[in-house]
Amino acid sequence: MIDLVNIEKSYTLGKETVPILKNINLTINKGEFVAIMGPSGSGKSTLMNIIGCLDKPSSGSYFLNEQEISTYTDDALAHVRNAEIGFVFQQFQLLSRLNALENVELPMVYAGVSKKERKERAASALDKVGLRDRMHHLPNELSGGQKQRVAIARSIVNNPGLILADEPTGALDTKTSISIMEELTKLHADGATIIVITHEAEIAEYAARTVTVRDGLIVPDEVNKQ
Repeated sequence: MIDLVNIEKSYTLGKETVPILKNINLTINKGEFVAIMGPSGSGKSTLMNIIGCLDKPSSGSYFLNEQEISTYTDDALAHVRNAEIGFVFQQFQLLSRLNALENVELPMVYAGVSKKERKERAASALDKVGLRDRMHHLPNELSGGQKQRVAIARSIVNNPGLILADEPTGALDTKTSISIMEELTKLHADGATIIVITHEAEIAEYAARTVTVRDGLIVPDEVNKQ
């Protein structure tokens, strides 16, 4: 599903070139549940942005579903993001003026889905994460855990093959974090490929494999016991 081949990423600061990722080679198969860990400044967020088509590598090749997308235009990458990747972010990224149902509908608006089908699919996605009775509530009327469940519903509503969760429990208490990771585990059991970016070992344990990034390099994989 995902093949990163000799990926490098650097940024130019004045006259200096700063390397962030160095010769990254990584394969993630369809249906895997993978955690990407690393300390602050390790390059894991940059790696996530490339996997999520939010940024382009400076060199190397990125294959998603056997298509090389590292040279795609920004518009083409936007289409890939909307059609093939579901995002879950630490701060939820919900629009405050839209209720839960309307927030979940957004990816389908961009995909050109009819209004009737949007509402049906959004309601179904909210039902799947246990929020059918909260679909008409605004974000400020929801708890942190409920907001993240709305974000998960939004991430799955276009039936993407890949769900990319960036510190999905970072703003939540321990009990709520467990419930969110259980939701992601259910989605994995239903066949989704899950990548979780985290700095917490307890969260990484939900994944079958942990990829650790340090100083822009990938260190040997760890196969988790759980």
